[in-house]
Amino acid sequence: MAVAFLTTQDSFSCSICLDLLKDPVAIPCGHSFCLGCIKDCWDQDDQKGVYSCPQCRHTFTPRPVLNKNSLIAEMVGKLKKTRLQAAPPAAASPAGSGGVECDFCTGTKHTAVKSCLVCLASFCEAHIQPHYESPAFKKHKLVEASMNLQEKICSLHDKLLEVFCRTDQQCICLLCVMDKHSGHKTVSAAAERAEKQNQLDQNRETCKKTIQQKEKDVQELKKVMVKVRLSAHAAVEDSEKIFTELIQSIERRRSEVKELIRAQEKTELSLAEDLLKKLEQEIADLRRRDADLKQLSYTEDPVQFLQDFQSLPVLPQSTNLSSINMNPQFSIEFLKKMVSEMKQLNGFSKLDLVQIFKVHTVQPVEPKIREEFSKYSCQLTLNPYMVHEGLHLSDGNKKVNLIPKRDCKDYDREYFRDYFGNHSYPKKWCQVLCSEPLSGRCYWEAEVKGNFSIAVLYKDISLEGKVIQSEFGSNNQSWSLARVDSELYFRENRGKTNLGVRSFPSKIGVYVDHSAGILSFYSITDTMTLLHRVQTTFTQPLYAGFGMKSKESSVKICDL
Repeated sequence: MAVAFLTTQDSFSCSICLDLLKDPVAIPCGHSFCLGCIKDCWDQDDQKGVYSCPQCRHTFTPRPVLNKNSLIAEMVGKLKKTRLQAAPPAAASPAGSGGVECDFCTGTKHTAVKSCLVCLASFCEAHIQPHYESPAFKKHKLVEASMNLQEKICSLHDKLLEVFCRTDQQCICLLCVMDKHSGHKTVSAAAERAEKQNQLDQNRETCKKTIQQKEKDVQELKKVMVKVRLSAHAAVEDSEKIFTELIQSIERRRSEVKELIRAQEKTELSLAEDLLKKLEQEIADLRRRDADLKQLSYTEDPVQFLQDFQSLPVLPQSTNLSSINMNPQFSIEFLKKMVSEMKQLNGFSKLDLVQIFKVHTVQPVEPKIREEFSKYSCQLTLNPYMVHEGLHLSDGNKKVNLIPKRDCKDYDREYFRDYFGNHSYPKKWCQVLCSEPLSGRCYWEAEVKGNFSIAVLYKDISLEGKVIQSEFGSNNQSWSLARVDSELYFRENRGKTNLGVRSFPSKIGVYVDHSAGILSFYSITDTMTLLHRVQTTFTQPLYAGFGMKSKESSVKICDL
């Protein structure tokens, strides 16, 4: 009986908070409350000066003093301890740790199957039956069991959110339609959901297709990676084989050169030794003859002197040193030939091997539009120490013009004869180099007039003082785009390609990729038009150069 009493929660519940008493206190009418609850209640009555019991409404004046109810506190403590011991494990709850509990189950909470948006409560299978059977609940809105029912209710009107405002993109209630969202474009939440579902399905379909395409790209990329690894492995093996053969060939050639030099040394020394013996013998004979002549010079008898003089033997023919090479560099021509062959081998390593390895190297993507080219723009200035005497630099060494013959005062007659002849302007190209070397990827533009040439070249091109002797494009060290009168052509290693251009550009763009061996010339207007493109191999640093040979010729390097 005592246990039944102790386990009755209502006997020890605070009528204010409806929970077990916490720090229970008794007031003069005999009822008990939580200390905090009754204090909060009476704090609100301080302005009236009259205090009442929340349960029986008995009034007190003045405010009673609150004393702890020790008996009730002890019994509440025992009740909590008894319930804690008798409580089943949390896992035994039919609702489980992840389900929604029924709000009407006492003791063990069962899993809720439905939530009511009107009651704002969740019900298990047993407690939901009145909503199905009683006419009073027919208009209640039942949804799947949810722990967030409050989020489905309008915070302003406490009504169900069943309308979607497309203007503000939020869910609202029917009262919001007539109030804050008046005049907005609204539809039912179900209709909006159906439309969004269509968009979601389309997005999912697009996502699936994209995933499929990406998976294909991944497979293709993996295949490319395998090919790269196989190609690199093959390239390494080929390079090892090539260099092994080259090293062996060089070793054989070194041994052959050494043997030939020693053989030639032996031959030359043998000839020299034979000649040395002959010369030493001749010296001995000459010394004996000198002694005989000396003795004959002492003969006083003229007849005897003449007879002995006539009997002197004839001097032997002197050995001629022309039979031996007296030049210590006797094998210089042979060595030159061998060095020449080695230079050809060295050229192979610089040119052909680079080309071989390019096959196994991923080449960078070449720019397509002007904005992409401008990323590789380089600052160029004309070199005042590498300019023809007939040219004038200006604009901070960014512009170059021809100097007319009438303005030339300090040049000698040979200069006028070679470059001007009987004309006011030179008959040969007057050329100038830029100061900055070109490496990596470079791009620049130049405004051009008259007969001009734009070139890239190696710096060790034939030079004589300030005059560049070789015309750009006339050798294997320079590449040139040039206009002469009505013809635009490209020159390379003495070859000439007419580009067949009718409209001559006033601005030229030049793109160089040194490592990839790409050289491109473009006509710059509102768009870029490719004039000529070369794929080659550059083995030395490049420099930009310009040439001109007509009265109106000029070139100005543009600032990008």
